[in-house]
Amino acid sequence: MATLLKCYKPLLPFQSRKMPIVAAVDSFRYYSRSRLRARCVSTIGNSKSKVDIKVGNASAVDGDGTETELKKQQLWLHNTMSKQKELFIPKVPGKVGMYVCGVTAYDLSHIGHARVYVCFDVLYRYLNYLGYEVNYVRNFTDVDDKIIARANELGEDPIKLSRRFCEEFHQDMTYLHCLPPSVEPRVSDHMPHIIDMIQQILDNGCAYRINGDVYFSVEKFPEYGTLSGRKLEDNRAGERVAVDTRKKHPADFALWKTAKEGEPFWESPWGPGRPGWHIECSAMSAAYLGYSFDIHGGGMDLVFPHHENEIAQSCAACRKSNITYWIHNGFVNIDSQKMSKSLGNFFTIRQVIDLYHPLALRLFLIGTHYRSPINYTIVQIESASDRLFYIYQALDDCQILFSQHDEASWKDSIPAETANCIDKFQDEVLSSISDDLHTPVALAAMSDPLKLINDLLHTRKGKKQALRIESLAALEKTIRNVLAVLGLVPASYAEALHELREKALKRAKLTDDQVHQKIAERDTARKNKEYDRSDVIRKDLAAVGIALMDSPEGTTWRPAFPLGLEEEQVAAP
Repeated sequence: MATLLKCYKPLLPFQSRKMPIVAAVDSFRYYSRSRLRARCVSTIGNSKSKVDIKVGNASAVDGDGTETELKKQQLWLHNTMSKQKELFIPKVPGKVGMYVCGVTAYDLSHIGHARVYVCFDVLYRYLNYLGYEVNYVRNFTDVDDKIIARANELGEDPIKLSRRFCEEFHQDMTYLHCLPPSVEPRVSDHMPHIIDMIQQILDNGCAYRINGDVYFSVEKFPEYGTLSGRKLEDNRAGERVAVDTRKKHPADFALWKTAKEGEPFWESPWGPGRPGWHIECSAMSAAYLGYSFDIHGGGMDLVFPHHENEIAQSCAACRKSNITYWIHNGFVNIDSQKMSKSLGNFFTIRQVIDLYHPLALRLFLIGTHYRSPINYTIVQIESASDRLFYIYQALDDCQILFSQHDEASWKDSIPAETANCIDKFQDEVLSSISDDLHTPVALAAMSDPLKLINDLLHTRKGKKQALRIESLAALEKTIRNVLAVLGLVPASYAEALHELREKALKRAKLTDDQVHQKIAERDTARKNKEYDRSDVIRKDLAAVGIALMDSPEGTTWRPAFPLGLEEEQVAAP
């Protein structure tokens, strides 16, 4: 483009810093514009169970200080720009710059948001796992039409309303074990960067002014549409493009909007106003990562127009602008329908985790490949909750057994069967996640080591196996390390199991006392040889997701997939 003479230079250079991978995030601090280089402080839920995993030149380090060399893997990612998987090669060896478009903070976040940020949290964790130093930037949009409309509806100041929902979002991310990014810039804190970039685009002849508004001229950027595959003539006004007869081309989009009565505004060379939606991410990504970095991500809905417009305006501000990998996750459907408020099938994260453990929601989200559409149903979330309980129960049983044995007496070797199981599991996990974050395959690979754990814990043959404790310790550690990469390690297994039980009781509309009363009634029926009555009690509880477990020590209960749902599935046409 001959008109591009000058290159935009970020006003705020950002120096990268290492974010270690951690098992669980209990708290973090957010620093506002008084500290532009934001820092996040995270703690591990169980300080005795620290997991810091790296691959390549480093090793997997567990809480006991032991190290296990892990195999180096090449990471392949699907690039929306090229429409194919590509080998990940960062621009700077050992360092990664990643920008993910954040929420427009005007309401509680929904499970579509959850999918985006869980997806990129897995990528963030895995890049750390591979030994990269990652600069992860995720913005907040706190200046927007939707925010202003909601603030007017509630009679609040738009910026204060947005800050409130930013904090609610932080809480949701903590629930879901999403690690804090390296920095979380907000639009309202970065007006100088936005105004500076708009001026550069004007100076380079790629934008024009109309009565205080500034529009980007898409005809000045011949490559427009490369990311989405759309032709310029397809971008008709009114179809995701604002209608404005003053524009030179229907697809031209606003960089700066003149102030309207009752709306927040900032002074600029073109008069008071506020930025358009797309320019904010170009300006903030450039401010913290420079004009050229590795990964830009978000939901599939952002490919057009948001990311297409970002590319155009970033290149118009600087001809050297270049993002190597564009990564997008698929949509969330509800019962096979597109999630929508108008259809009444819209679920916030809070609504889901009111009845299900947050990590059950996370497990559900990573149980489908991130680029595929995911179908949220009660059956699917119940299955994820049941699976999570099974995993944590096996690992908690291990830790209970470990507490009964002196670790100093453990030997340094494990049987060949255990070693082979661990090797196979690690190979499957590393190869699947390195293949465009194929988390469903990694989760499925967990079945064999979990089965071996339960055999060693509970079967007569397993209890007699040589080096049983050593095998269980090696298996538990290996699974825990993988769970850390997937963001599924709780503060403690026992605490998570308790929370899963509490959620199951809430869904069943029962209390623990009521369940134990039913158990007592069933015990009485069995003693009186009233077996039909006994079976009815068991089936009634199973129908609402409460499974009774008989043993020589008595009867206990655990959450389970509701029998009532199974019967509904069978009855469905």
